[in-house]
Amino acid sequence: MEIKFMKQAIRQALIAKDKDEVPVGAVIVLDGKVIARAHNTMEKTQLATAHAEINAINKACKKLKSWRLNGAEMYVTVEPCPMCAGAIVNARISKVYFGAYEQKSGCAESKYSVLTDSGLNHKTDFEGGIELETCSNLLKSYFKSKRK
Repeated sequence: MEIKFMKQAIRQALIAKDKDEVPVGAVIVLDGKVIARAHNTMEKTQLATAHAEINAINKACKKLKSWRLNGAEMYVTVEPCPMCAGAIVNARISKVYFGAYEQKSGCAESKYSVLTDSGLNHKTDFEGGIELETCSNLLKSYFKSKRK
């Protein structure tokens, strides 16, 4: 795990926040090199699937010309939701490092264990709580500003 990649994911989340998107950012790394960066674009695209993780996976697949991202690692600012966790497993990403825990819908460990479910064709290791305070505060401050 390299903190510099999580910091890049945080920068992506800040880009999303500046665009009035939920501040989530993701970076995909292969062999120590960033192959994709993305942030949420749901408001811009009006697509329910335009989460940072999905956007990053799509970019990485296009770059590698393959839907299989074997050996890749993802750094994301929040624990993946069910949709994103499923896409991560399907893309065969080897490991996910995430920042904030998502108690209501997190699918690494908080609510469900999609990433490591033994019934699926692939398992993805994970580590949570990376840059926890920064990632949590990004989300908290964004939603607090929306409630005003």
